[in-house]
Amino acid sequence: MKLHPVKVHPSKALLKREDQLAWKMAAVATDKVAVDKDVQEMIINRVIDNASVAIAAINRRPVVSARGMALGHAKKAGGAQVMGVKAGTTVSPEWAAWANGTAVRELDMHDTFLAADYSHPGDNIPPVLAVAQAMEKSGKDLIRGLATGYELQINLVRAICLHEHKVDHIAHLGPSAAAGIGTLLGLKQEVVFQAIQQGLHTTVSFRQSRKGEISSWKAYAPAHAGKLAIEAVDRCMRGEGAPSPIYEGEDSVIAWVLSGRSNRDDVYGPVYYHVPLPEAGEGKRAILSSYTKEHSAEYQSQALIDLAFRMREQISDFDAIEKVIIHTSHHTHYVIGTGANDPQKMDPKASRETLDHSIMYIFAVALLDGSWHHVDSYAPKRAGRADTVRLWQKITTTEDPEWTRKYHSKDPDELAFGGRVEIIFKDGSRLVDELGVANAHPNGAKPFARADYINKFRTLTDGIITAREANRFIELVQDLPKLKAGELSGLNVALPAGTLAESKPGIF
Repeated sequence: MKLHPVKVHPSKALLKREDQLAWKMAAVATDKVAVDKDVQEMIINRVIDNASVAIAAINRRPVVSARGMALGHAKKAGGAQVMGVKAGTTVSPEWAAWANGTAVRELDMHDTFLAADYSHPGDNIPPVLAVAQAMEKSGKDLIRGLATGYELQINLVRAICLHEHKVDHIAHLGPSAAAGIGTLLGLKQEVVFQAIQQGLHTTVSFRQSRKGEISSWKAYAPAHAGKLAIEAVDRCMRGEGAPSPIYEGEDSVIAWVLSGRSNRDDVYGPVYYHVPLPEAGEGKRAILSSYTKEHSAEYQSQALIDLAFRMREQISDFDAIEKVIIHTSHHTHYVIGTGANDPQKMDPKASRETLDHSIMYIFAVALLDGSWHHVDSYAPKRAGRADTVRLWQKITTTEDPEWTRKYHSKDPDELAFGGRVEIIFKDGSRLVDELGVANAHPNGAKPFARADYINKFRTLTDGIITAREANRFIELVQDLPKLKAGELSGLNVALPAGTLAESKPGIF
């Protein structure tokens, strides 16, 4: 890996193309280096993972709406599959990415990577897969495209913090998905370069989508980025260009939205981002640094859910609890903790999207129930239960510098996303415990392996699809490297006839 410094340059500097980050990213995308076997296996795991959560959410309102919009763009030749819909019903690929991306993201239960910023790199799969189906590419082509998408998104997340400027993390997804599609299609570096720039330019949006009363747009946002990435590649394949240099330019995203400029308009700030990228011939292995979710909730809650399960075994009377203090990282405290200063995070009538971004609610339910369910744990009756509300209101978070340091550690063996919990009882006694990583994390007590991904798929899809359809998909996806051109449509998972909910009418 090589670190590439990135800063703003005035237009008169005429920054050379080969010195621009987008060009270097395009070089990674067009490098024909082989995909390592363990990376291929992890890509298969994540395709299974995405299908699991997409089918589990298939009849939730945002997913139904997205699917209805997509089905309004039917396309027989050069079309892509919509998750849940019977085989042979195809739509324009950007709309398939929209529908499938929303389904994948709705439950907040697929893979994650946290560093300088946040990400769900599995969000690359719907747009890259949709184009692969539409263009009749092979399993190997898909694997190569996804290796690129994961590599570039994860490395951008390692280096460039978006959230401190209140920019949503999908600004790293637009460029990575565009690059992944470029790899999939074997496009030239010039075309991928322009598509990456368009991918960033069109996907800068703000974190209000994950603040206050969180709406269904949280699920739509990455799907929108994937859709825009496909459209960007299409335009650039036809010879169109992009705003350039999109990262380093005088009026670029870094210059005016991120940390690129000083307070004086005539002076360019010294701030550099240092973005790691594989060198020519170096394998794309970033996916192995990411991790999936065992529980349907914000990733920073995963270890704390497991910790709640452990701590509850030592509590005989939950009403005897005076207060609970969660000592955790800056990100956890300020994004899903009381440091966010969002009253909605303490509101029993809050939306599901808000509750899964409230560690106070999540810890209370996990502590009381000793289990977590992607539907039942968020049910309005569950959120409004009197004992839950009482405990919930007693929970606060605080930033602990040591947990913040571990959150940002460059040492994978030290990297941690959990916290230390103090439960203080009315009699003055205390119960204290801590957990750094979730049980399912690669460094956790029970790291997820292929059998766990398959079990997650079967558990989440049970009662929604037939056993025959589940078995067909599991058998096919594990042969992904061998799938020939035109066979990727089989990666769609269909529901039995008559069980898909229909959306309200719209324009399409």
